[in-house]
Amino acid sequence: MSVNEIRNIGFVGQSGVGKTTLVERLLYEAHATTHLGSVQQGDTVTDFDDQSIQYQHSIEATPVALAWHKHRMNIIDTPGIPELLGRSLSIFPAVETSALVLDANTPLNQVSERLFEFSRQQQKCQMIIINKMDLNPNLLADFVAQLSTHFGSCCLPINLPSQDCSSVVDCYFAPDNDQPTLFDSVSEAHERLIDQIIEVDEELMELYLEQGSALSPEQLHDPFEEALRTGHVIPVCFVSADSDVGIDMLLRIMAEIMPQPEEGNPPLLEKDGKQISVDCDQLDHSVAHVYKVSVDPYLGKLAYIRVFQGEINAGSQLYIGESNKAFKVGHLYQLQGKKRIEISSAKAGDLCVLAKVDELGFDSVIHDSHDEDGIVMSTLFFPQPMYSLAIRPIKRGDEQKLSEVLQKIAAEDPTLRLEHRTRTNETLLSGQGEFHLKIALEKMEAVYKLTVETFQPSIEYYETITMPAEGHYRHKKQTGGAGQFGEVQLKVRPLEPGAGFKFVNKVVGGAIPTALIPAVEKGIRQAVDEGAISGNPLRDIEVTVYDGKYHSVDSKEIAFVIAGKKAFLDAVNNANPIVLEPIVDLSLMIPTPAVGDVTGDLSSSRGVIVGTDVTPNNQTALQAKAPLNELQDFSQRLRSITGGEGSFSLAFSHYEPAPPNVQKRVCSESQAAS
Repeated sequence: MSVNEIRNIGFVGQSGVGKTTLVERLLYEAHATTHLGSVQQGDTVTDFDDQSIQYQHSIEATPVALAWHKHRMNIIDTPGIPELLGRSLSIFPAVETSALVLDANTPLNQVSERLFEFSRQQQKCQMIIINKMDLNPNLLADFVAQLSTHFGSCCLPINLPSQDCSSVVDCYFAPDNDQPTLFDSVSEAHERLIDQIIEVDEELMELYLEQGSALSPEQLHDPFEEALRTGHVIPVCFVSADSDVGIDMLLRIMAEIMPQPEEGNPPLLEKDGKQISVDCDQLDHSVAHVYKVSVDPYLGKLAYIRVFQGEINAGSQLYIGESNKAFKVGHLYQLQGKKRIEISSAKAGDLCVLAKVDELGFDSVIHDSHDEDGIVMSTLFFPQPMYSLAIRPIKRGDEQKLSEVLQKIAAEDPTLRLEHRTRTNETLLSGQGEFHLKIALEKMEAVYKLTVETFQPSIEYYETITMPAEGHYRHKKQTGGAGQFGEVQLKVRPLEPGAGFKFVNKVVGGAIPTALIPAVEKGIRQAVDEGAISGNPLRDIEVTVYDGKYHSVDSKEIAFVIAGKKAFLDAVNNANPIVLEPIVDLSLMIPTPAVGDVTGDLSSSRGVIVGTDVTPNNQTALQAKAPLNELQDFSQRLRSITGGEGSFSLAFSHYEPAPPNVQKRVCSESQAAS
């Protein structure tokens, strides 16, 4: 099959609009399947995994293919659950077209708006599919007007519902049959489309104005593609996947109007910071990109590939990024849901899957020549983690297995983050929310047979002092033989926030021999790490050792380690020690009607709003500062307040003194633990 017969389209959109059902109907209509599955029955082609069947929502991004009038259409069905947005965003480099599936019965939410904006940033050609057109026909006219408000006047119907919504009426290919429609008229819709398309082609515009005659689809093809590439037109079409309305027309639109690989905008590949071009007709050098990674219980690691240039063959020698070590392509597949079709090669424009290449990771660029070393895909900006859990295995001895399994789970999802906190000895898994981590943990148990327990991550508090003070300690121990003796006098003073710890030696006259000063510092640093009042490390403090005593026989290193530690703790306890808590910067995007409730919630959590900015589409950006301790369950609270449409990211800002009640609680918990 030649590259100009291929169409790569990602079906994206918020949850509940019927993307999976629509893909199922398209496969059935194109005779790619003989059975029409349903989400409720759990037998659709794309939602074949156990979790998608259990939750009746797409959990994974799944590619399928169908043939239609000599065209091959690769369609990727994606999740619409907000917490799984990253799995949808990751497929954009693999497609030329983003098909935003909507439903007039389901109000637009932030997921669809973010997907639309991300598609624009990724320079994808776009189309909008309004599904369930026959469910509440009276909503359709207002919904189309709403699209213009949200996404711009470039969103124009390419067909319209018939008056009884039993069919769709073509407004592009054969608009002469001006039959009655539910709203608008075919002639007016056609004219708006033509006026929008010819704005990108001055010669065609002049011809149209001079002749005053209709333009054929053949004449419109090239300017239509240019209008798609520049976002100057976004065709809107109507379907009902449940009722099989508009499906043939949708297939024709995707096959004849939406771009083939050479017509879409080029992939955002870079080398040395400069965008590079690929040539679909170039056979000498192969370039491909990994847009998804998964682990199959039988096939092992699977890398989902989009081929941009050249050809990948079973048995080929390929390189990953700038690696000098080649790997050999073993088995090469095309997937149709859970069905595996082994193929011998994949050409430019194709989607395929490589099996059992452990070195391949998400976002890898693979090629067959060192001329392509250094090529990378422009950074995809994924949502920052909003929810974290500390994880440990239930079974003793499974610590190494836990580490290995978590690495595999994180490799499959670009929005999962792993972190090991040395200070608290906790392994953290972070993601977009409670459900996001829930499905990751369920997969760990189902696929890798590893059961874990989870708990809230510890907050990393610190201690400091608020005033200068002095400390003194004499360590004297006699055990019958040689004893232990060491005496240390020192001063402490607070430093500016963020200064850390500073040790100063001002001992003169040999009161403490120079050789024993490191022992004094060692004891002090032990106390700094262990804390004085809450078991948390001390910071922003300067210690000056200025005097002491030693014994020529009994003074040993251990004596001055102990004396230094105890003298330091004596000084700290005289310096009004306090607990410091971490403060974070919060960046929130929330529906404007929810601003009052969100700011009220933050205020009750000791948060402070530092900035607001009303953005388009009835959204408000908030900037705030809040104690991390108060945000342990903030993702759930925000989801509840905003109906799942709020999002946030946080970044560490600084440490500041904890209020008395927090300080008391932290100290009490430390004493109870010890």
